[in-house]
Amino acid sequence: MTIYSINIYLLLVISSFSLACLATPQTITLAQAVSMATTNDPWLVGNKLRQSAITAESIAAASLPDPKVSLGVLNLPADNLGFHQEAMTQIKLGISQMFPRGESLAIKQKILQLKSSKHPLMRDDRKAQVTATVTMLWLDAFLAQQSIALINQDKALFEQMVDLAKASYSSTVGKTRQQDVIRAQLELIQLNDTLTVQQQKLDMAIASLNQWLYPQQSKLSESDFIDQLGGLRFKIAEQLPDITLLDINLNQQHQLIARLAQHPLVLALDIQQKMAQSSVTLANERFKPQWGVNASYAYRDHADNGGNRADLFSVGVTFDVPLFTNNRQDKQLAASVARSEAVKTEKLLLIKQMLSQVTKFHQQLKYLSKRQQLYQQELLLQSHEQAEASLTAYTHDDGDFAEVVRAKIAELNHQIAALDIDVELLKAVAQLNYYLTPSPKIGIIGE
Repeated sequence: MTIYSINIYLLLVISSFSLACLATPQTITLAQAVSMATTNDPWLVGNKLRQSAITAESIAAASLPDPKVSLGVLNLPADNLGFHQEAMTQIKLGISQMFPRGESLAIKQKILQLKSSKHPLMRDDRKAQVTATVTMLWLDAFLAQQSIALINQDKALFEQMVDLAKASYSSTVGKTRQQDVIRAQLELIQLNDTLTVQQQKLDMAIASLNQWLYPQQSKLSESDFIDQLGGLRFKIAEQLPDITLLDINLNQQHQLIARLAQHPLVLALDIQQKMAQSSVTLANERFKPQWGVNASYAYRDHADNGGNRADLFSVGVTFDVPLFTNNRQDKQLAASVARSEAVKTEKLLLIKQMLSQVTKFHQQLKYLSKRQQLYQQELLLQSHEQAEASLTAYTHDDGDFAEVVRAKIAELNHQIAALDIDVELLKAVAQLNYYLTPSPKIGIIGE
């Protein structure tokens, strides 16, 4: 490849990248973000592959061990190695087959089948986790984006107030003092700083959200690579989504615990407990003898005098006798029983943790709803009226400039606080929905 060709290629790459960066960002709603994240999650693909591997292992686990074949020459005379000299000399072909203890093969297969059936539940939990995570990031980006919009909306007003204060101070006609001009400039600087902070939050939320929205590498063509260099370019929709709390009475603890017991993680522990119980059964099988059968055919040559020698056929049975079980079988059984009981405590601990989280987010939801009502019905209206009244009084030379600035800053802060409450309320609902979403595979997994 010549230097000229390389330069042309680099120019095309840079031009394509610049065009991609200048392209109009796509507006993404929360529903679209969740759909893209769950569709492009490589963890789900890996989980399906692991399930396929375990399913194949379960089929292999039910198969008998391979038979053993032996071939040998027996009882050759040491003096001349003559095959026909001695009557005991023979060529022996044997085959043997061992059989597992009791029903151990079927039990091992069942354990692997149960293990395989956990994976759909883990995928259900993963999808619920991804939904909650993407919802949190999307709402963070929405909050920052709308806060920037509110600040930019008032920034022009503050710039006009600075100009007005300067003009009034220079004319010496109004009541504006030098400290009013400085105060207005200081508030504008602080507003710009707040704007920078919110822009940082927006960029960080978009960057975190990007990792969930990337298509899988296998789905990317070579021509798409340049478009992905800077990450997906998008902006957040300007309307809050409607996230509805699942229909359940959170004040009824028995009903709540019953719903939590249907969560994919809890159902996965139920399967884990069945696996542990099957392991106890498998440990009991180790007290049974292991059987084996063998058969052999031995060929003998004719005698030196021409007499015939009969070929030999042998058949036999072997088995072990588990007599000394104190340090092996008994301990293995005790370990299996202990693991089975430990899974029960894990399930209890998980439900307690989930119940605690649900209670926490429920309380948070309750108080956020009260604050949301207070802001919507009183605070926002009163702060707006106060700001308008202060500005009107100042324009008629009947008010203090500092009071105007304080009132406008208070109104902006109340608007951002109300927006933050709306977002936090939806976050609490999303977290509650994660814990309260039952698995669609109830009753068909691990049966």
